[in-house]
Amino acid sequence: MARVLVTGGAGYVGCVLIPKLLAAGHEVVVYDYMIFTPNGLPDHKDLKVVEGDLRDTAALANELDGVDSVIHLACISNDPSFELDPGLSKSINYDCFEPMVTTCKKAGVRRFVYASTSSVYGVSDAPEVTEEHPLVPLTDYNKYKGLSEPLLLKHQSDNFTTVIIRPATVCGYSPRMRFDLSVNILTNHAVNRRVITVFGGSQKRPNIHVDDITDLYVKLLEYPSELIAGETFNAGYQNYTIAEIAEIVRKVVEEEMPETKPISIETTPSNDLRSYHVSSKKIASVLGWAPTRSLEDAVRGICDAFKAGLLP
Repeated sequence: MARVLVTGGAGYVGCVLIPKLLAAGHEVVVYDYMIFTPNGLPDHKDLKVVEGDLRDTAALANELDGVDSVIHLACISNDPSFELDPGLSKSINYDCFEPMVTTCKKAGVRRFVYASTSSVYGVSDAPEVTEEHPLVPLTDYNKYKGLSEPLLLKHQSDNFTTVIIRPATVCGYSPRMRFDLSVNILTNHAVNRRVITVFGGSQKRPNIHVDDITDLYVKLLEYPSELIAGETFNAGYQNYTIAEIAEIVRKVVEEEMPETKPISIETTPSNDLRSYHVSSKKIASVLGWAPTRSLEDAVRGICDAFKAGLLP
């Protein structure tokens, strides 16, 4: 068991991850700028929550005493948010990245897990986009997530294990919910508007359930260093077009919440052209890891949260 610091640990993924780390017996430090109200974290004797700015490396260093592993989730986490203030976003997503890494290494952290993104691939017609595929980012958000990757890998050493995960689009319920993610927003439309608005539709998007990706982050603290050191892994499950996702969402929501019938689908043009079919064969062959939860499971979970009043 370890002392783990999670940057951005009060966010969408973090609020699902933190209880799992605690259940595994780890001591956890959440280091988060708290842009949003931290209402999704448990009250636990082994959890310390710090309101901190990644760009303040001295403050971060103060929280690294005894920390064995860092899971780096924090970032301005989508294209529209990034574009609100590109300079601010770059400072958080990229400029402070290597100073943060070197601070962690100097403090004696032995393992650093970086949550990058599969959107670094941009647009690809390849039937299977593997980790060796060229990075063709379409936006600054994608670009700076990708540019941070080599900054981490150059610090790989026998005493500092680095690993990069490129998650597919995450979906499913979290106490700190995000409704800007494709499956989540289409489910929200279906439940609350009875109309699903599809932007484009032909773009291929890989997906992964928030419970699967958080299970993986916990496992990455346990794998032998020789399996993951300096490695990059895609982490996705089902690859669908946006139009296919909309049809699945309509079917599941109508089953789970019959009062929403009939749900219609409207298609409008989109300037978001990202389209790629991600292969997750490497992580399956090297680590023996594979997701187990489907897109349908994610939609059902969000429906359950609406029915339980968890998403007012």
